[in-house]
Amino acid sequence: MIDGLVRAVGDLPPESTQQAVGYPSLFLLVALGALVPVVPTGAIVSSAAVVAFHQTAPWALLFVFLVAAFAALLGDAALYWLGQRGIRSKNGSRWLAALRRRVTPDRLAQARAKLEARQVSVLVLSRLVPAGRIPVMLACLLSGMPLRRFLRGDVPACLAWAATYQLIGIVGGSLFPEPWQGVVAAVVLTVLISGGPGVWRRLREAGGARRARRKPRRKARRKARRSARQGAASRGQHP
Repeated sequence: MIDGLVRAVGDLPPESTQQAVGYPSLFLLVALGALVPVVPTGAIVSSAAVVAFHQTAPWALLFVFLVAAFAALLGDAALYWLGQRGIRSKNGSRWLAALRRRVTPDRLAQARAKLEARQVSVLVLSRLVPAGRIPVMLACLLSGMPLRRFLRGDVPACLAWAATYQLIGIVGGSLFPEPWQGVVAAVVLTVLISGGPGVWRRLREAGGARRARRKPRRKARRKARRSARQGAASRGQHP
């Protein structure tokens, strides 16, 4: 039964069908993921790169790279334009409010400080660092950066992002003989890359919160011991 399931998963449709369905699906999913940041676009690009790696078409990987980069750029442009409408509107917008909800004040302040020093490099790194795109985009919106200038920095960012996750897919495809095995490996790797820093940050914040709660208790215990020693000393001086 398990062997039959593995064979069913491993039997992919013909390459022409994969390309006819895969490229439009890749474009729509990546563009949607740029608008709705909960979609795992990195895993989608890596999976598409694994399938393209096992195809015989010479330009399959190039098409995956171009489609993913263009879809990411178009999604970023749409989200930035929607955010600009909220900035200009007196009542704001639900898109701008959604961006604000996803960014803590500390991360926004860090993004604005980095943006003032290095604009293009910060945009590129924000695309590569997990959960870094939204804080930098919100910082650009609040600083009044025009859409055209934002796109000038976002073009190399989307190209670098697509190349990085495609490389993960190529590695996964080269390690395993079957495409489905490479897809599983690429998805696991992208999930670890995307989720690892967030988990580490939450653990550090939880540890910092516990240490902050312990400090007043330690101070109170030290103060109580100091008071007890002073009381004992005073009683010894005045029998």
